[in-house]
Amino acid sequence: MSSEDGTRGGGSAGDAGPEQLALVREAVRKAKVPRAKPRTWRGAPLAKELPVARVLVDKGVLHLDRYFDYAVPEELDAVARPGVRVRVRFGAGGRNVREGRREGGSLIDGFLVERVAESDYAGPLAALAQVVSPEPVLGPELLGLARAVADRYAGSLADVLQLAVPPRHARAEAAEMGEAPPPPAAPEPGSWRRYGRGEGFLRALAGGGVPRAVWTALPGPEWADEIARAVQATLSSGRGALVVVPAGRPAARVDEALRRLLGEGRHALLTADAGQERRYREWLSVRRGVVRAVVGTRAAMFAPVRDLGLVVIWDDGDASHSDDNAPFPHVREVLELRASRDKCGFLLGSWSCTVEAAQLVESAWAAPIVAGREQVRAAAPLVRTVGDGDLARDEAARAARLPSLAWQIARDGLKEGPVLVQVPRRGYVPRMACARCREPARCRHCAGPLEAQESAGALVCGWCGREEAGWRCPECGGDRLRAQVVGARRTAEELGRAFPAVPVRTSGREHVLDTVPGTPALVVSTPGAEPVAEGGYAAALLLDGWAMLGRPDLRAGEEALRRWIGAAALVRSQGAGGTVVVVAEPTLMPVQALVRWDPVGHAVRELAERAELGFPPVSRMAAVSGTGPAVADFLRAVELPPDAEVLGPVPVAAPVAGAGSAPGAGAAAEAGRARRAGAPSAGEQWERALIRVPQGSGAALAGALKTAQAARMARGGSEGAARVRIRVDPSDIG
Repeated sequence: MSSEDGTRGGGSAGDAGPEQLALVREAVRKAKVPRAKPRTWRGAPLAKELPVARVLVDKGVLHLDRYFDYAVPEELDAVARPGVRVRVRFGAGGRNVREGRREGGSLIDGFLVERVAESDYAGPLAALAQVVSPEPVLGPELLGLARAVADRYAGSLADVLQLAVPPRHARAEAAEMGEAPPPPAAPEPGSWRRYGRGEGFLRALAGGGVPRAVWTALPGPEWADEIARAVQATLSSGRGALVVVPAGRPAARVDEALRRLLGEGRHALLTADAGQERRYREWLSVRRGVVRAVVGTRAAMFAPVRDLGLVVIWDDGDASHSDDNAPFPHVREVLELRASRDKCGFLLGSWSCTVEAAQLVESAWAAPIVAGREQVRAAAPLVRTVGDGDLARDEAARAARLPSLAWQIARDGLKEGPVLVQVPRRGYVPRMACARCREPARCRHCAGPLEAQESAGALVCGWCGREEAGWRCPECGGDRLRAQVVGARRTAEELGRAFPAVPVRTSGREHVLDTVPGTPALVVSTPGAEPVAEGGYAAALLLDGWAMLGRPDLRAGEEALRRWIGAAALVRSQGAGGTVVVVAEPTLMPVQALVRWDPVGHAVRELAERAELGFPPVSRMAAVSGTGPAVADFLRAVELPPDAEVLGPVPVAAPVAGAGSAPGAGAAAEAGRARRAGAPSAGEQWERALIRVPQGSGAALAGALKTAQAARMARGGSEGAARVRIRVDPSDIG
């Protein structure tokens, strides 16, 4: 925000020396772009043609989700083009009018959307204060996409554009960019030959077609090269391609594959790790058409690729694809919108398969690309299970952390190469549970989870910090505890003692490894942080599987299978001796799907169960969260579609990794840990209501929620201050 005289905050002019002030004045005098007057354009003539600019102001509140008209001064006529960033005065009201021009208000940022001859507003208009840059960053395609996303998720256009358009960097904007290279030749099918429809998919892209596919990739590192070949096929037809992956590590792998196939300068890498200047420069090269291919993380889903021919999402079940900022769009849904709006190809790829991906195939919106069972058996490792019955008969499992089968597989695997050990959580210790009945051990004061600390001593509550001595299980009366989910560092210590001559590496939240050598070593990792081993892992141990399966969430089974397959896909094939041991009950559906390496079958069965229960994605759902009175007031005010069903409200339980939360725990969980997006603030007890409608009523539900929320914000006062959070299609619904 600028001050009234147009200078930015962070120091006054009086703090600068006379030499610095002289340099500033000289730079302003020589500036080529006309600058706004410090206070107003009072008396300045207006543009002779199209003197009215429609501006989207950067106010992410629903009741201001519309365009505002401003007068265009003649001096800004040449640079005030649709799509440029502008600064305007906002909030003065109609009282301060001089010489027919509205004055006053705060300076805020915005985008100039269009120029028109007349305004629909009958009163006096304020003038544009400044054109920040002549670069038109908001084209009509991006504007239309952002509006569609805002409407789908009951959000504001300004909030979506905050996600879609990166912050400006003047040096990047001034950099010279070359011409776009000519289209490359169509690629050879390569490893796409392993899939029944793989070669046909590439041929369709190279021929200018718009195929839509859900691709279940075979295990191994070839997936990045296969995506790169799909991009090359699209570029060979003279069109652009967009690839979105969940994190920087897979983005780097696709980036490397594209460099091998296409060479330098043919694609842009858009990730947060690049830094503001480099990322904005790469984004501008895409907007200007210098490059036609993009690979990036979540924000890249809005990249303004010219002549878009293909959109790709890898591993759509990863939580990183769902934005934590309002209106919380999901990459998969945004790319589906782009495929429909731009009439381009669509490729959803993963080692696993989500229920949403299965629905795309079930509805015939997309075709499946899968390998035959012979190819799957040849590429996948051998999977073995250790269930509760095996653990009960296993003396080693009762006395130590590692079952005998897992210990044997690890010992044999270490003779051939590295062994991966996946544990469900990071850190040193564990949530604790009763050794007899496995009831989670909870604090008597606040019902928080009890934890064993790295140093010896009494148990400590993970919420309130109180020590707990003399614990006894309220369910069975037992007084012995076991680790409910052992952290990565504790597991690494125990394995180091079991295999003293073998190096132990850890990969987790604090330090994520990208690759490890192909030499014998134990690699202990949390889900999603598994490094790639040179030549593949000789074996993998998936520990505490019951903890992931026991999460109180609709997606627990799907997510556990996705995590397991993601780790097992890094293991050598069965023919090369690769073996995976999963410690989980073998009769459960996700475990059976892993043993058979059949994620598609699991997703299809899950979809059928969701259809019977009326849960997403068969239905559309929205979560309304806030304090109890605020949620109740919102539900009374909103005019829901006739076929809407309200579930709840119920207290928002605090999220606890690896364990269920006590009902009504609320903000107690917030002590000592970062607040999760969508969770209560410290000191608040929130409730949540779920609103469910059939698939065809999703747009009506989003519109009703947006209208009610906008009305609450417009009324202001105590009612408007009672915050309510709306999330359409939440990824976790319990």
